[in-house]
Amino acid sequence: MSSPLLVLNEVAVAPGKADQVLAEWSALNQKEPVPGRALYRSVEGDNLLEVTPVGDLAELAALTKGWQKLWEGVSADLVTDFRRQLLEFVEAPKDTAEPVPTTRYLQLRHIEVKPREYADYRAWRENTIFDVVRGAAEVTAFLAYHSLVSSEPGVMFVSGFDVAPEEYQAVFTSPRYQEIVQQAGDRFIVGGESGLYTRLYQRADG
Repeated sequence: MSSPLLVLNEVAVAPGKADQVLAEWSALNQKEPVPGRALYRSVEGDNLLEVTPVGDLAELAALTKGWQKLWEGVSADLVTDFRRQLLEFVEAPKDTAEPVPTTRYLQLRHIEVKPREYADYRAWRENTIFDVVRGAAEVTAFLAYHSLVSSEPGVMFVSGFDVAPEEYQAVFTSPRYQEIVQQAGDRFIVGGESGLYTRLYQRADG
């Protein structure tokens, strides 16, 4: 079952240093394991992403100690600081048995929704986005979160899959889904279609 809270922790690594940072990050996580926590590497660059399920806000205090150790170990090999955000579970058109999808690939799909349209957006996505996802065998898990603490407020879809990325992407480049994207941009998304992004990652720690 999906975690009630997720912490996303992402950083850009210096060229040629991703494997080294990833190894140190994994070693630190093994010393202080968190059930369900997973590390991913961007398929489009040298960004690394850690996804940590959190059952209660009180658990965040323990995480900060690990973040400090991580900073001390890898900061010399980074080109950006860590970007962290806390997400709150909303619903799951395709839930996962584990707190976080255990699939080979993970995609983050972010949308900033106009506040006055949020209630209507929730109803609209049930019969559009979620309908497509439920009917797509290529999508293993699709979880809807909303930012609780973030410099990028809005909706975050956490999508897990095991098929080749091009097979998965075909679900979201179909004529029907492109029409859905246009509808969302016209009515619901802050800044139109520019108010959304997608990022794709591959599991890197197992």
